[in-house]
Amino acid sequence: MSLPATEPFVDNTAGEAPVRGFLHRAGEGADGFIVLTHGAGGNCKAPLLVALAENFAAIGVNALRCDLPYRQRRPTGPPSPSDAKHDQEGLCRAVALMREKFAGRAFLGGVSYGGRQASMLVAADSALVEGLLLLSYPLHPPGRPTQLRTAHLPSLRTPVLFVSGTKDAFGSIDELEVAIKLIPAKTKLLRIEGAGHGLLQKSNRDELPDRIVREWQSMFAG
Repeated sequence: MSLPATEPFVDNTAGEAPVRGFLHRAGEGADGFIVLTHGAGGNCKAPLLVALAENFAAIGVNALRCDLPYRQRRPTGPPSPSDAKHDQEGLCRAVALMREKFAGRAFLGGVSYGGRQASMLVAADSALVEGLLLLSYPLHPPGRPTQLRTAHLPSLRTPVLFVSGTKDAFGSIDELEVAIKLIPAKTKLLRIEGAGHGLLQKSNRDELPDRIVREWQSMFAG
């Protein structure tokens, strides 16, 4: 079976946050879209993002995997605290551009840092998208469980699907379950047994993307 069409996606409109990535078109009968972004050390070419975008397009959801603004400025290295606002603006702009192209429901997702920025953005603007997909949410820095990144969670009024490994050093399943209770919206947690912060590993790389998308379908169908 051939994969859905994929094309470069670039927008450098003056005065707007830049958007760069790859668009996976779902073809005729598509229903809405999802914007996906990467973690602090990666980019939109991360294997998990590619596989997820392909799977979303295959079920009729247009998918844009995009580089955050800090990654567009620097090809390697982590973001700095001052990058957060600009990265959120980049995600907001990506959603706006996709709304210009596609009808239907809008969704936003990200890995680790990217997911955190997506959740902070949506906590401040609940009308931006209809749902969030947060992969390996970085609940706290490794080894520092008291430095929780949860201040914005009580303001999240958008449904959220969390996907986390049972060996994630950025937050255990038990810690994440406690944090999720702060969210006054529909939530679901998909546990990935034996997986660390990267989620994708040799033992699950063939089935994990499909499993995540099927869980997303189950939560957000209709």
